Amino acid sequence: MSTLDEITKEKQRISEALARVDMQRDKLASQLGELEATERVLARYSKGTEIKKTTSARTPTTATKAAAPARRHGRPPTTTAKAAGRKRSSSNLGDQILALATGKTQQEIAAACKGARPNHVGAALARHKRAGLIEERDGKLYAIPSTRTDQPAAF
Repeated sequence: MSTLDEITKEKQRISEALARVDMQRDKLASQLGELEATERVLARYSKGTEIKKTTSARTPTTATKAAAPARRHGRPPTTTAKAAGRKRSSSNLGDQILALATGKTQQEIAAACKGARPNHVGAALARHKRAGLIEERDGKLYAIPSTRTDQPAAF
């Protein structure tokens, strides 16, 4: 029976070791999930920004604050505040969408608007549809020819 007792003790020891490994695996899996979530958050908030250096590597804060230009808050000035003689070098997103609405789907138009976010393209399309500038036929978008002129009416 001593052999049977040894086998039982060894089985008990292995079961306990397996339980410890399972607990450690669960703990590591939860830590990995937290690290992945943290990585996603860091990736989201650090896009386009430079990683900040530690305080010992930075220049003195008083010199940095003195050299930094004053920041503006609020909305940027409207286009009417700009010089009247200046014209835009490129068309805005709304004009691009009107130009592209020649029997294309919304996805094709969004793909053609390089650098524009898809939700901005969708919002501009919705505005054009409400204004009656674009109509949808068979899932494709078509610009409606404008009958108005760009010249102001004389009073």
